[in-house]
Amino acid sequence: MSIEFLLTSLVVAAIPGIGVVYTISHSISGGWRRGLVAAVGCTLGIVPHMLAAMLGLSAIMQAGALVFEIVRYAGVAYLIYIGVSMIRTAGALALDDDKTSIDPMSTVVRRGILLNVLNPKLTLFFFAFLPQFLNGSPSLLDPTVIALGGVFMLMTLAMFALYAFATAAVREVVLGAPLVRRWIERVLGTLLIGFAAKLAFTDR
Repeated sequence: MSIEFLLTSLVVAAIPGIGVVYTISHSISGGWRRGLVAAVGCTLGIVPHMLAAMLGLSAIMQAGALVFEIVRYAGVAYLIYIGVSMIRTAGALALDDDKTSIDPMSTVVRRGILLNVLNPKLTLFFFAFLPQFLNGSPSLLDPTVIALGGVFMLMTLAMFALYAFATAAVREVVLGAPLVRRWIERVLGTLLIGFAAKLAFTDR
C-alpha cells in the first residue's frame, strides 16, 4: 500500500463534499451521535462502488458514457431534492428533543448510503484512481481492492466523525441563535444544490 494512495485517499476523504454536508446537518440537528450515524451511512455508501470495481465495471465507466451519466444525473436529482428540502424547512429542523418528528436513525443511515451510492466522485475514485494501484484487472472479491477500499472507508469514517464532533461542539451556540441556525441550514442546502450543479455541468 503506497504512500501516494494513502495521501490521496486522505485528501479525497477530508475535502468537504456531499457526505460532509450531510454529516454536519445531522450533527446540528441531533448532536455528535446523530452526526456519527450519518457518517456511518455515507461510509457504507462506498461499498457498492467497491463491489462494482471488483466486478470489472471500470472499463465500462471509463469508456462508458451511459452508465456513468445515469449515476451522475440520478445523483444530481437527489442532491437538488435534499438541498431544496433543507432550504424550505430552514429553522424548522427537528431536534433530538422532539421525538415525534425527528427521523429515526435507520432513515439517516439509508439516506447517507443513497447519497454516496449516487456520488460520482466515488465512482471516479474507484474506477479511475484506484486501478492505478492494481496489477491487472480486478477480480470478484479481489483482496487488493478490498484492502484499498477498506482503508479508504476507514479514512472516510474517521474524517466524517471529526466533522461530526467539531460541529456538535458548537451545536449549543447555533441552537441558541435561531437566525444563525436558519441561515446555516440554508447555506448547507445551497451547498448541496451547488454540488448538484457542478456534477451536472462538469465533463466526465
